[in-house]
Amino acid sequence: MYYSNKDIREMDKVARLKIINSITGIKPANLIGTIDNDKLTNLAVFSSVVHLGSQPPLLGFIARPKTEDSGHTLRNIEQKGEYTINHIHPEFIAQAHYTSAKFDKNISEFDRCGFSEEYIGDFDAPFVKESSVKMGLRLKEMVPIPLNGTTLVIGEIAHLVLPDFAYESDDINLEQLQSTGISGLNSYYKLVKVAQHPYVRVEEVPDFNK
Repeated sequence: MYYSNKDIREMDKVARLKIINSITGIKPANLIGTIDNDKLTNLAVFSSVVHLGSQPPLLGFIARPKTEDSGHTLRNIEQKGEYTINHIHPEFIAQAHYTSAKFDKNISEFDRCGFSEEYIGDFDAPFVKESSVKMGLRLKEMVPIPLNGTTLVIGEIAHLVLPDFAYESDDINLEQLQSTGISGLNSYYKLVKVAQHPYVRVEEVPDFNK
């Protein structure tokens, strides 16, 4: 099967979304929690969270273009400068998925989709109580992407919560945490650890040509 750029551009919209969203492989499944100046909370599923650096601890995600009935996550972050990223686990995949509906801004997905708000200290943005891995981030930069009207949102981790059992051989075992992944628009996957290798140094690279 082969698709040219012209073929892709002329595809049915939903088919194109599914293929292009899937072709990069499994992406992390997260819920991003926000709150606005009127104390109205919002929760939305995202599959675009990416590691940008560890010192300082920076994460990024892609926010889609704002419209009149969507883009509440980005608006809230612009207002408050804080947000949370929470892992999705198998027991609440369905609830998490339905946060993608375009609810009115006055309807909190926490309430509508059966999640509990959790707060840490004086951090304004709500965490998802049901998630075992949660991060509170403070906004550092918003980078507009003119090519498609999206925005790269960059935040620094201010709070990180995860179970003690997650640590394994100086690493975090996502399989033990039962964190999930997303492919396309609506397919969810369990994560299975298949290997672990040492930090790579040139002199330690095996000869794979033998």
